[in-house]
Amino acid sequence: MGQYRESSTGSLSSLISGAVLGAAGLAWWLFSEAERRQQTRKQRAMLYAPRIQDGSEALETSPNALKTENSEQLEQRVEQLNSAIADVRKQLEDLGARN
Repeated sequence: MGQYRESSTGSLSSLISGAVLGAAGLAWWLFSEAERRQQTRKQRAMLYAPRIQDGSEALETSPNALKTENSEQLEQRVEQLNSAIADVRKQLEDLGARN
């Protein structure tokens, strides 16, 4: 009978440790899923956030710069940046559509 008690105690401890490990694994999985969903929401929020379309807001802050030759370079640079932003936005939207 002594062996029966030892094996039942061992089985009980195995059962408890298995339950603890299972609960820890489930908690880890739930946490990782919550993190993944939060990242997805952040990415979607960035896609639909208000955007500067023509760059006029940046130019309005410095009216003296419009009179110089640097203003033309600034406008060209803003146009290039807006074009690059539009390309990246399109790539992100295409990437989001695939997922």
